[in-house]
Amino acid sequence: MFEKLGKNPEFQKVYKFGKSKANKFLVMYVKTGESGPSRYGFSVSKKVGNSVVRHRITRLLRESVRKNDAFVKEGNRIVIVARKNVSNRTFKEVDGAVIHLLKLHGILK
Repeated sequence: MFEKLGKNPEFQKVYKFGKSKANKFLVMYVKTGESGPSRYGFSVSKKVGNSVVRHRITRLLRESVRKNDAFVKEGNRIVIVARKNVSNRTFKEVDGAVIHLLKLHGILK
């Protein structure tokens, strides 16, 4: 099981001091140089859709991170922000987008 980021101040720290990379479906902010295991946060705004759609996207992201966490280097703080056009994508597409961004950031083992 992966670890989640805590409250808003932790998210703000990642947004302020982290690097961001994006693709069609997601934006990923990564702050390196922390201690302990990598921790993840998810942000899916109301622009993406209603609560059912937003929760589905969050579940897809969570499952993708759970699946790929073993391949991510330790000590990162990662925030994944969903973009509007992710709303009707399959798990395979969302998972591919997450892996693509992890590679772009160079944090895969």
